[in-house]
Amino acid sequence: MEVLRITRPGGPDVLATDERPDPVPGPSDLLVRVRATALNRADLLQVRGHYPAPPDVAPDVPGLEYAGEVVAVGPRARRFKVGDRVMGLVGGGAWADLLVTHEREALPMPEGFDFTDAAALPEVYLTAYDALVLQGGLRAGETVLIHAVASGVGSAAALLCQASGARVVGTGRNAAKLARASEWGVARTVLCEASPPRFADAVREETGGRGADLCLDLVGGDYVPETLEALAPQGHLLLVGLVAGARVDVDLGTLLRKRLRLTATVLRSRPPEEKMALAQSAQRHLLPLFRSGALRPVVDAVLPREQLREGLERMARNDSVGKLVVRWA
Repeated sequence: MEVLRITRPGGPDVLATDERPDPVPGPSDLLVRVRATALNRADLLQVRGHYPAPPDVAPDVPGLEYAGEVVAVGPRARRFKVGDRVMGLVGGGAWADLLVTHEREALPMPEGFDFTDAAALPEVYLTAYDALVLQGGLRAGETVLIHAVASGVGSAAALLCQASGARVVGTGRNAAKLARASEWGVARTVLCEASPPRFADAVREETGGRGADLCLDLVGGDYVPETLEALAPQGHLLLVGLVAGARVDVDLGTLLRKRLRLTATVLRSRPPEEKMALAQSAQRHLLPLFRSGALRPVVDAVLPREQLREGLERMARNDSVGKLVVRWA
């Protein structure tokens, strides 16, 4: 099979095509022919040498999500058969013609979706669903503050909140990208041009002085202190990303006074049983929302695999809104 691999840490130019033996599925695994994948910031960091793959994944072949066809199943696999269309998350290796995944980590593609639509779903929606619903307890009527709301995860999270009956305040650093947020049901946007960013007053104004019940923070850094000010009493900060930095001074008195909770979460490094449980929960609760149209992919562009490097450069410039999808086959 053909893969796109990292030859050395660096920019997108360090990627090269290579031939590898076809993987062999284990007893409960699926062998999937990749038809489409999507780009994620973790891929960009891995190419640069800043985000190593988990120990059980090829260290030089990125790619965290896929959509494709089952071409073989292990002798104990029962959930899917050859020819089924599936999608899902993997620890790496999706920039390849074929990949192996456990049958309980794969999801059936929603009816009516093509491969490029489906490839835009797993990382953003599973991340948002896991953080907001499973860990944050998202409920109808709540106000959710979403940082980087025009990103892939941000736009998916906003649509998930809309489908759940929650109100969204979104932040971002690009006015043109924020202008599209109403498409995802965002009630109010805040342009964060200053450093440190200022948005707490706008959140309190939008909520009658109370503040946000939940915050999905995809940036970290100097957004964190202002986020604590923007949260309502007993509010919950769900920290998912650190693109704005991993270190910041925080007034712990604010957490005590407002009885706030802070949960940090990642998906890639979790043990397989946790990933399986997430996939099974998503199949029960998220897939019906795709079938009904309440949730949908937010795709900035679909690129041929030959333009994957250009897609990474575009991601590095923060030019995209939603997902950059790569048509693999």
